[in-house]
Amino acid sequence: MKTIHAVYESGVFRPLDSVELPERTEVEFEPRPVGKKTDRNGDLDGIYAILGESYQSGETDVAARHDEHQP
Repeated sequence: MKTIHAVYESGVFRPLDSVELPERTEVEFEPRPVGKKTDRNGDLDGIYAILGESYQSGETDVAARHDEHQP
């Protein structure tokens, strides 16, 4: 059986992905908090926001300095 990630809301564990079990199947598990995540894509959203930013460095041809720090 694979690990099922769930959120506890209003007294109920709600799976974050589909679960392949027949309805009303009784299961047993030990809840283990995995961290404070409210949005599973929140981490990636922050990374993409940073990658999407542009900065004006004053350099018109940054490729010209590509090998500057190479040994």
